[in-house]
Amino acid sequence: MLTVASWVRAKDELIFERIFAPEAVVLRNARVEEISPEAWQALLLTGGTDISSAFLRQEVDAPAKIRSPNPKRDEWEFAALQSALARRLPVLAICRGAQLLNVALGGTLHLDVPGHENLEDSHAQPLVYAEGVEIQFPLVNSSHHQAIARLGSGVVPEAWCRLDGIVEQVRVDGYPFVRGVQFHPERDPVRYRPLFAAYFEAMRKGPRVAG
Repeated sequence: MLTVASWVRAKDELIFERIFAPEAVVLRNARVEEISPEAWQALLLTGGTDISSAFLRQEVDAPAKIRSPNPKRDEWEFAALQSALARRLPVLAICRGAQLLNVALGGTLHLDVPGHENLEDSHAQPLVYAEGVEIQFPLVNSSHHQAIARLGSGVVPEAWCRLDGIVEQVRVDGYPFVRGVQFHPERDPVRYRPLFAAYFEAMRKGPRVAG
């Protein structure tokens, strides 16, 4: 049986379990258990509080912009992501996860973005997509106060908010499936089924070498 490693907040556990269980995929939560790097075949980086300033690749001009950091979670997720990338495993990064993906690859963040917060219950953010992007959602339920700024190495933007150009969807070049979205597909898995379907398909195919 396939296993996905993640760090999931208590309030999100049931949400993700309902998505993964029908696929016969086990979701392991590093928040409540130790997970060996060899014991999983895919990584899920979920939403949550801000990345600690010590892990960022930039100066923080106002400490108040970093809300409720959790260095223990940061340490686990950055290490897990490096392991997943080294093994070319599928990675799906959601909201904070997309930001962490970008930072891990040398990018920076907008530390406080107006107009993108408290929108989780409405699909209110219109997106514009790069040419040729297969997975598209014209309106998304983006909800965040930080976002990707300078892109990390290999991070390719796939979609932007039509209103202000904030990056909302990315992939990492050269990998079979490493994708990040600034919105929250787990809160409406039916609407966002194509994204999860592509993730599960990548898991079943397993890691593939470049070329």
